[in-house]
Amino acid sequence: MKIKKLKITLDEKSLVDISFDISSSLALVGQSGSGKSLTLKALLSMLPRSMKCELEVDAEFELKAGVSISFVPQNPFTALSPLTKIKKQFFTDEKKMEELFSQVGLDIALAQKFAPELSGGQLQRVVLAMALEHKPKLILLDEPTTALDPQTRVLILELLKELQKIYGFKMLFVTHDIVSAKKLCEDICVLRDGKIVENGKMNDVLSNPQESYTKILIDAGFANREFRK
Repeated sequence: MKIKKLKITLDEKSLVDISFDISSSLALVGQSGSGKSLTLKALLSMLPRSMKCELEVDAEFELKAGVSISFVPQNPFTALSPLTKIKKQFFTDEKKMEELFSQVGLDIALAQKFAPELSGGQLQRVVLAMALEHKPKLILLDEPTTALDPQTRVLILELLKELQKIYGFKMLFVTHDIVSAKKLCEDICVLRDGKIVENGKMNDVLSNPQESYTKILIDAGFANREFRK
């Protein structure tokens, strides 16, 4: 799918002006304030009314939250009610819910619990199961592994790749974490001040970045990782 045009302005000032293609899995990478969150909000139709948004997608795809696209937030606690049993927060029948739990590696017995009774990794798997309920064509991922420990982070990324094989959805992974982006995505767009300054195949960009800004992000992302190689 192609985002032919995404332009966000506030009082005539341009905040985001980009276009990109999600062929399979795309990482949108940039520092805080680069426009990543605004891009997500625009695709979810959640921008403040004070902002003007011009959005054009290819004719074959309709952006509609809860129908053609699903959203996985950074913190799974924000997506789940702490006062309602997990099974009551699904819209599908029990048989389908059991199938979804199995696909994300969870025991269906956890559906009888409340969100605070589960670990962060378990909660993120529940959110993934919810995201798959209506078989979306696109999943928007807002740094879904940031709050997880390193081992669980890797497991969630591998799970996403396996689920993509089953369901065939496309992924837009919004993150500042180059290491996780490399593990999950085939392509990358580097965002700075609301503009895409570099894009291409993940391995090509990481092995031979053309922009100094990209080099800074890469060095910062891998500097503290024990598996830097």
